[in-house]
Amino acid sequence: MSFAERVKHLRVPLGFLMAALYLAFARPTPVTLVVGVPIALVGLLVRAWAAGHITKNNRLATTGPYAHTRNPLYFGSFLIASGFAIAAHWGLLLLVIAFFVAVYGPTMERERVNVSGRFPEAYAEWERNVPNFLPRPIPWRSTEPADQERFSFALYKRHGEWRAAVGFAAAVAWLIVRMRLGS
Repeated sequence: MSFAERVKHLRVPLGFLMAALYLAFARPTPVTLVVGVPIALVGLLVRAWAAGHITKNNRLATTGPYAHTRNPLYFGSFLIASGFAIAAHWGLLLLVIAFFVAVYGPTMERERVNVSGRFPEAYAEWERNVPNFLPRPIPWRSTEPADQERFSFALYKRHGEWRAAVGFAAAVAWLIVRMRLGS
């Protein structure tokens, strides 16, 4: 089994393991919470925005956050993880960066191959205009009229992204408890 295949199967369990270790060993301070939690909140909002624009395997999502980055769900997850890393201890940010490069780098490449195979012409134009991970500040506009769709709350709910909001709230509450117990 290749490294990319192993990563595919271990990505979610490794993420949960890292989250459990994080919650057990987090030592937040008021300053780290004030800096980290807003970064994580922005990531949560990016993920929510992306979930309301994607219809997996139906059409190529190029609106909303997909007009800024080809991987807004992963970018949002990166911001969430980075924000919570900073909230717990500044040094954990290096671990988050290493994890995303090692795990999500191959994942994004595998998905690029899959999605470009499903929508070859549309993907080629989108790939030329929209960066893979770090968002472009001004959204790209497709020339296709069908690509001007708006956010759908029904899609957001269908993708279960509300669970990320519940997890976010629980993690923030836990960090506040840890901070108060530590002082």
